[in-house]
Amino acid sequence: MSNLLEILKDLDWSPLYISIKTAIVATIISFAIGIHLAKKATFYGDKRKAFVDGILSLPIVLPPTVAGFILLIIFSKRRPLGSFLFEKFDISVVQTWLGCILAATIISLPLMYQNARAAFEQVDKNIIYSARTLGMSERKIFYRVLVPAARPGLVAGIILCFARAMGEYGATSMVAGNIPGRTGTISQTIGMVISDGNYLKAGIWVVIVLLISFVIIFGVNIFSNKAK
Repeated sequence: MSNLLEILKDLDWSPLYISIKTAIVATIISFAIGIHLAKKATFYGDKRKAFVDGILSLPIVLPPTVAGFILLIIFSKRRPLGSFLFEKFDISVVQTWLGCILAATIISLPLMYQNARAAFEQVDKNIIYSARTLGMSERKIFYRVLVPAARPGLVAGIILCFARAMGEYGATSMVAGNIPGRTGTISQTIGMVISDGNYLKAGIWVVIVLLISFVIIFGVNIFSNKAK
């Protein structure tokens, strides 16, 4: 018990802060991109929709390390895009917190997109047609009709997106590394302390993750029930 109290007292909470702020930023970006793509895909034909779904679903079916490797190749300072961003704008993705955000966004975006598209497709299209007949612009229809009607599904998507970004490990490790206080997330910290043989400290972080995960699942269930 005394060892546990000592570990809690000396515990570096930066992985929790880094994970939370990374998940928040990644969720905001994924939400903005996801609902836009979902809106477009809702009115696509079957073949076009299947193609877009296939592209956006790749991060789900691919191992996260593969996605991380692709991002590493693209944004490395030795590559054209990475070199351009660094030389022209002093933006570095690899081994930075920006890399954490990028990796978490790429991995969690499919969840936001899929939930948003499913929510939009459940909205009665007659409501949209009626709004157009009344002369509402497409922008107003989207924000005043489509989004409010699909709100429960969108909220569930946000929660799942946040959860996925919060727990991202493989792609983040490839792109951002595990720099304590800068890019070291909870998932990376657990892997590191286990490799060091500190199972008690790893257990503390596992309990923290379990609590956060339970709250997230509880939130998803609440909004899923409201959507029915």
